[in-house]
Amino acid sequence: MSDHTRNTAPMLASPRCGAKTRTSGACRSPAVHGKKRCRMHGGAQGSGAPMSNQNARKHGLFTRDAIGERRQIRALLGEARRLLEEME
Repeated sequence: MSDHTRNTAPMLASPRCGAKTRTSGACRSPAVHGKKRCRMHGGAQGSGAPMSNQNARKHGLFTRDAIGERRQIRALLGEARRLLEEME
């Protein structure tokens, strides 16, 4: 056995990762210096989307206009079904 004592106080006092785990608890890993997440939850160098990422833009499926258009189509289809039922 060695008589070496570990100085774990700085690591224990460091800020923790703010990510939520699958069991809805908080991640217990220390956050990367200068970031709010640990290396496994997005604090690592090069993680995340690049600046001006064209793929990060919304595709438009859930925009206000698209939702309104789908509601109008559903209403028109409902009216058409009612008319067809009346004609039978």
